Amino acid sequence: MSRLSMLRWRAPIVTPLLSGLAVLGCVVLAVTGYHLSFLFFALFTMLVLGVPIAISLAGACLLFVVISGQVPDIVVAHRMINGIDSFPLLAIPFFIFAGSLMNNAGITERIFNFAKALMGWMRGGLGHVNVGASIVFSGMSGAAVADAGGLGTIEIKAMKDAGYDEEFAVGITAASSTIGPIIPPSLPMVIYGVMASASVGQLFAAGLIPGLLMGAMLMGMIFIISRRRGYTADTRFSVGVLGHTFGRAVLSLMTPVIIVGGIITGVFTPTESAVAAVAYALFLGLVVYRTLNWRKLLKVSMETIETTAIILFIVASASIFAWILSSNQVTQHLVAVLGPFADSKIAVLLFSNVVLIIIGCFMETIAAITILVPVLLPMAMAVGVDPVHFGVIMVLNLMIGLLTPPVGMVLYVLSRVSNVSFERCMRGTIPFLIPLVLCLLLVTFIPAISMWLPTLIYR
Repeated sequence: MSRLSMLRWRAPIVTPLLSGLAVLGCVVLAVTGYHLSFLFFALFTMLVLGVPIAISLAGACLLFVVISGQVPDIVVAHRMINGIDSFPLLAIPFFIFAGSLMNNAGITERIFNFAKALMGWMRGGLGHVNVGASIVFSGMSGAAVADAGGLGTIEIKAMKDAGYDEEFAVGITAASSTIGPIIPPSLPMVIYGVMASASVGQLFAAGLIPGLLMGAMLMGMIFIISRRRGYTADTRFSVGVLGHTFGRAVLSLMTPVIIVGGIITGVFTPTESAVAAVAYALFLGLVVYRTLNWRKLLKVSMETIETTAIILFIVASASIFAWILSSNQVTQHLVAVLGPFADSKIAVLLFSNVVLIIIGCFMETIAAITILVPVLLPMAMAVGVDPVHFGVIMVLNLMIGLLTPPVGMVLYVLSRVSNVSFERCMRGTIPFLIPLVLCLLLVTFIPAISMWLPTLIYR
């Protein structure tokens, strides 16, 4: 799937759904004034017409500024530049580059073979292998789409060859790929940290236990489905095979140890850890495995430049949108609409989850974070929610959104690599939404799940 899909997305079901959402948004936001209603109406109209999301955001903001006359139109350019003038954002191109290098250097295959030797003996073995490989790879790439595109091809083919149903194979691959941005490192966490002025290191630490919990709950669902469908183990446990595959993968498995360990011990910052990941991936691909050549390096470099430009364009456009919402006190208007429920922590968290789930169905993750943080975070902090805890909640919500139509970015990627229709991919993913939503509720209402580790290390 082209990386331009991150900037531009279309689906047959988008038009009616976005039209309805636009009308609803205009009605709700009418209480905040004519100009803000026009801002949302212009944005959703552009999206319905198929205008790329970054251009829609910037265009709607420019129209709002011109019509409202609140500030000079040059402010749009200034705010867009300021939105990407942040040191932590330097981590984005390096993590993207590192993930692409690992996919092209054959690291993903070594990880999958080791996970198969370690977990393939369980009932529904390759399903568990799928989750285990995603957990390991999530410590390298930090992006769900990279996980789905890199490991997905290997995992789905192996499961189909072993006799698993195609929908089951695609469904668990899609669900397990959402672990990537939860376990550190994480591109969405970096973006959230910049927008919320929160510690990226604490966000990385906060995502580790929830990510492992997601994996455990997905494996529980695999076991249930495997018993009902009669799936058995795919291989016998062998210490010799485990040792051999571990020996081939041990240097690859050191990547998350270097990245996460370096951040936790203070050897380098999250941004510097991205540089370390690139250096290590180059060392493995060029010196150790010798699977990279100059042609592959050029291809990976161009892909990284393209993807980084798209992400930063979205961040820049969304930053002006977020500034307009903040300066027009949208959060205060939402608090007024919620009325007596605005002082209830449970009510605010439930409201935030509903909004995030809905927006996640329609909007790309990076854009959703940059738009919603200035709106929802102040309201959450007012009732005592830690911004690091809220960051995990937000990212987990938006990861679930990657599995839901009409956007469903991960589903489109897997549909492409597996030659399975989008509808069948969606049908296979539905059972795995149950453990993901349960995990979301646990993380939301038991803060210790995400806050124990950052409190232990940083506070």
